[in-house]
Amino acid sequence: MIYETPHDWDNAEQKRAVLFGMSGLGKTYLSNMLRDTGSWFHYSVDYRIGTRYMGELIADNAKAHAMQVPFLRDLLLTDSIYIGSNITFENLAPLSTYLGKPGDADLGGLPFEEYCARQAQHRMAEIASLLDAERFAERAVGLYGYPHFVCDCGGSICEVVDPDDPEDPVLDTLEDLGLLIWLKGDTAHRDELIRRFDRSPKPMYYQPEFLISAWNDYRLETGLADDKVNPDDFVRWTYARALDHRQPRYEAMARRGITVTMDQMTNVSDATGFDALIRHALETR
Repeated sequence: MIYETPHDWDNAEQKRAVLFGMSGLGKTYLSNMLRDTGSWFHYSVDYRIGTRYMGELIADNAKAHAMQVPFLRDLLLTDSIYIGSNITFENLAPLSTYLGKPGDADLGGLPFEEYCARQAQHRMAEIASLLDAERFAERAVGLYGYPHFVCDCGGSICEVVDPDDPEDPVLDTLEDLGLLIWLKGDTAHRDELIRRFDRSPKPMYYQPEFLISAWNDYRLETGLADDKVNPDDFVRWTYARALDHRQPRYEAMARRGITVTMDQMTNVSDATGFDALIRHALETR
């Protein structure tokens, strides 16, 4: 840890925070709040994935669908129109749409082999984007003049690192970069995330071993062939299991940093409140 005590944090000329935890608990909200102070550079790992590393894949996928429409096909072949994604920190729909869900093609699903290939692409992109954080922290100061830096990690960070490996290269890089901060939800938050996901199931990244096990268990339980699986039903069935799979991995990662609960986060509305939260977590670590 580069900040061992509250004094270290308070007196740092360049504060650097690495936020991680389940998607939907406020990492991006908190990062935006810090960015809006004008002193913090907000680095979004998911945005980096969708623009730098998977942007061409996302655009090509959209073009492939457009090529199936004769009107759009002619315009594309004559370079009369341009198709690209409009990813923002708050809207990552092009990335999640490309990642997709496995199952019945008539219901919008992908063949499982293709789905796994896209999962592998995301894994490589996420690792590269996490490692890029160090360079962006330097750019934040040297190029843009921001004294402080917050790295907004995707919920799947715990799936692309080995939290129990003291020499994991990604975690080593992030620990050297800044203070690892786990935004920890409780059972009530978990249940709310599940209810929210049930209403609007979204694509997500899974650790390969977990995905294969979940896919096989779901098909065994339902008796469905690969191409007859309802994509939304599968990801709904998998979601709670994925949250439970990730929790101990987040906890292991947090041993390299600090933990703050969502109840503690409730009263944080500005950078002053954020600093107070970090000081308290360092004091009680």
